[in-house]
Amino acid sequence: MMNMISNYEFSNWKDYELIDTGSKEKLERFGKYIIIRPEQAAFWNKSMTDYEWLNIAHAKYNEITKNTGSWEKIKEIPDSWNINYNMYSESLWFNLKLKNFKHIGLFPEQAENWNYIYNLIKKSQTSKLKVLNLFAYTGGASLASGKAGADVTHIDSLKQIISWTKENMDLSDVKNIRFLVDDAVKFVKKEIRRGNLYNGIIMDPPAYGVGPKGERWIIENDFELLLDLINQIIDKKLYFIVVNTYSSGLDKKFLSDIIKTKLPFIKKVNVNEIFLTDKFNKKLPAGIVARADNIK
Repeated sequence: MMNMISNYEFSNWKDYELIDTGSKEKLERFGKYIIIRPEQAAFWNKSMTDYEWLNIAHAKYNEITKNTGSWEKIKEIPDSWNINYNMYSESLWFNLKLKNFKHIGLFPEQAENWNYIYNLIKKSQTSKLKVLNLFAYTGGASLASGKAGADVTHIDSLKQIISWTKENMDLSDVKNIRFLVDDAVKFVKKEIRRGNLYNGIIMDPPAYGVGPKGERWIIENDFELLLDLINQIIDKKLYFIVVNTYSSGLDKKFLSDIIKTKLPFIKKVNVNEIFLTDKFNKKLPAGIVARADNIK
């Protein structure tokens, strides 16, 4: 089983394993299938040979440009399959797909955040919490929140991703998630006008993005604005916030400082890197996570 290293807690993955990394690639097992994908952060040498990688891999993603490429099937592998994450007494299920991009529907390192979110919601002794998940992708954090008993609003700008998330919700037997195809900034502005408040805010903002109506997102330009808006819809007495980013434009200190500046009711922010560790003990950077809460 793969070790996941951060300053938070260890995850309980059995259906995922980071086998080897190097030469700007990673060799991973998802369930019973092994795939090769590009990974710019793996700038060191592989521990296994190229021959050994190809001998055990079922598929390899061949990148043409940064955002385009195709899958080469080396052994028999379906175009989609399901894997499971055991979160304490709960099971989260994910449908994985070989699409024309390297992401297959899951960021396994995010299990660190799912555990944290689940425990916080379970810890709350008050009425049902309201959680907003922005840039929500295929919904691991939404599933964890729903499993813990929260009412979840899940926002993503792509209709096909929302449909994919609904498959995961059905597989995981979660009922209490509301799905909306919307631009994150526009949605939060609408919630301000409606006077709606949320106890939990989860977001995984990309470096660049495009909304459903062509809205442009650039994290260096728009992140501070989004935090200003979040300040108007978050319950300042009973709250948690999780911000995950892979963007090189936000380092740990900046992320901590900007959250405390834009959300001044938050006095302490825990910011740490998350790493995936392969079988040869090489640590692959997998983003920065900021967390803060006042859950009682």
